[in-house]
Amino acid sequence: MNVSYRWVIVAAGALMTCVAIGAMFSLAIFLAPMSAETGWTRTGISTAMTLDFLVMGAAGFGWGALSDRIGPRWVTLAGAVLLGAGLVFASRTHELWQFQLTYGLLVGLAAGAFFAPMIAAATGWFTENRSLAVSLVSAGVGVAPMTISPFASWLITGYGWRSAMLIVGIGAWTLLVPASLLVRRPPVAAPDLTAAGTTSAAPALSLGEAFRSPQFIVLASTFFLCCGAHAGPIFHMVSYAIGCGIPRMEAVSIYSVEGLAGLGGRLLLGLLADRYGAKRVLITGLMVQAFAIAAYLLVDRLGQFYALAVVFGTAYGGVMPLYAVLARESFGQRFMGTVFGAMTMASSLGMAFGPWAGGRIFDAFNSYMWLYIGASGVALGAVAVAFAFTARPQRDGSLVPA
Repeated sequence: MNVSYRWVIVAAGALMTCVAIGAMFSLAIFLAPMSAETGWTRTGISTAMTLDFLVMGAAGFGWGALSDRIGPRWVTLAGAVLLGAGLVFASRTHELWQFQLTYGLLVGLAAGAFFAPMIAAATGWFTENRSLAVSLVSAGVGVAPMTISPFASWLITGYGWRSAMLIVGIGAWTLLVPASLLVRRPPVAAPDLTAAGTTSAAPALSLGEAFRSPQFIVLASTFFLCCGAHAGPIFHMVSYAIGCGIPRMEAVSIYSVEGLAGLGGRLLLGLLADRYGAKRVLITGLMVQAFAIAAYLLVDRLGQFYALAVVFGTAYGGVMPLYAVLARESFGQRFMGTVFGAMTMASSLGMAFGPWAGGRIFDAFNSYMWLYIGASGVALGAVAVAFAFTARPQRDGSLVPA
């Protein structure tokens, strides 16, 4: 297949991550009108999002492993069907528990079908500019708050939350099913040979050995700590800014600035990783993230919040794709979906923990101070763990079945 087709894979992956993650996170837009119309508590509705994170993490591992066996096209196609179905069914529910199950389980299950399989596919299509390609696929996550959420808000204003969720579900089918059909397996690369005609790789690993390897343990642990560190500050950012005296609408705009900066960060750090190495850029980004989290305790004006949001968003958004690049360098392509899917499961656990911990801290101290201090400490822990990473020499397809 023509090598230029790899950019079709990148474009399809970016679209999928944008629609899938955007649809899932749009629950924040539906929260207030749903609660007002149905009488359901915001805690009850938000429980669906907690379920989404947990289910998406486990599903990402399962979908990633399945994509290694049958290819990413059929996995993403299944995810597209499930995502639309979850949104359509959720829009028709009349009991809170029904909504929690349909939105929390089906949408979470579907959302896990795109990120790990498409990131894994992108790493296989590229040798040069691999970090940039992975970052572009991941950029769909950064675009989501600027596209799906405003669209959902406009629909809610005009048609109500049920019709809006129904339309988003139908739109997901319309966009994602054709995009899934564009996905192809990456071409099989020939192993690198030394001058003597022998491979220069280390001995092949089984999947079980890969999961027990220092490389996997370090990357998964760093990913968990990284996401656990920034999830709480991101989720509680608007509330913290309001507590600092920032008007509500302006406080919401801080979150938007963070999202836009995260999009730019994915592209910037992807380019830097291709030039200077993914590990070096990852550690630098994690260090910037740690200090940016702590710096929020020193700001109380809108301009200061905006400036810090640019730094924070660039750092946490930019490091996210680099875990896949480092995994590909150590474990090859053959079981990349399985390995990276397991890493995303660890990151999802961190994401689920952060908002909950932030809420408990605020309830206990009536202040977010210890959230930002603790999150900064966790972020520094991610830096320390990342320093321990050393890539394993390998050839493409160096893993063998367990």
